[in-house]
Amino acid sequence: MKYGIIGTGAIGGFYGGKLAKAGQEVHFLLHKDYEYVKQNGLQVDSCDGSFHLDGVNAYNDTTAMPPCDVVLVCLKSINNGMLKTLLPPLLHQRTLVVLIQNGIGVEEDVQRDFPGVQLAAGLAFICSAKTEPGRVNHQCYGSINLANYSCRDEALMAAVVAEFREAGIETGFVEYHEARWKKAVWNMPFNGMTVALHAQTDELLKHPETRQLIRDQMMEVVGASRALGVNGVDEAFVEKMIRMTDEMTPYSPSMRLDYDFHRPMEIHYLYTRPIEIAREAGYRMPKLEMLEAELKFLEKNL
Repeated sequence: MKYGIIGTGAIGGFYGGKLAKAGQEVHFLLHKDYEYVKQNGLQVDSCDGSFHLDGVNAYNDTTAMPPCDVVLVCLKSINNGMLKTLLPPLLHQRTLVVLIQNGIGVEEDVQRDFPGVQLAAGLAFICSAKTEPGRVNHQCYGSINLANYSCRDEALMAAVVAEFREAGIETGFVEYHEARWKKAVWNMPFNGMTVALHAQTDELLKHPETRQLIRDQMMEVVGASRALGVNGVDEAFVEKMIRMTDEMTPYSPSMRLDYDFHRPMEIHYLYTRPIEIAREAGYRMPKLEMLEAELKFLEKNL
């Protein structure tokens, strides 16, 4: 199939790069490093084996890109307003758009702008960063789960999963609501706490007080998912996430990098929206509400 990547950063560069390396036709939209990648290619430094892509199909405008069978949207969710312009040139009647983005509610809002487009969620479990032109630094993990939001063609979803796996990407097919809230179990505590306390993931878990706070915040997400009738998000999953983070390379999540580089943070979909949705279901997340307030304060003072 023909793939389009909107946002060739830490996530789009890694997954798009793996697909291209496996022989898939991949077209990459770039911004600041378009000229660099056009001339020098894309380098992926990976714990699973580094590689370089020469002759990358690189673009700085989607109107120059061909319609694609699958579009991976890897923009930060704060930039989703740009999709009204970026996405239409890449669509044909059967295109599947996969939103590999953080947070709760992103598919609902994108679907409102593109009512007939087939959408899926991409839930990436990966430590990856892009801090210089044309180079992705993949530190650990790398799996992704795909969840159907509005795709009418189950065979297309299955084909995408198969091609990801053929590219060496551990890929699962999961239920949408469970997948989104499971991702929030890790994202809501660690993204914000690394910013608020100016610490990496390992530091937060080394100290008993912050380790307990992280666990309490994770359990608030579990409670919210239960209030919403979502199955499969439980205390055992919380313990699994803490154990995985203990084993992880010390990491600064995307929100911490955004803060460090004085960029807007993804507070709306990572905090405000899920907190509102939980409150509407009669459940409060007080520790995460406090973290949301701290992040909004910090962002105003960037």
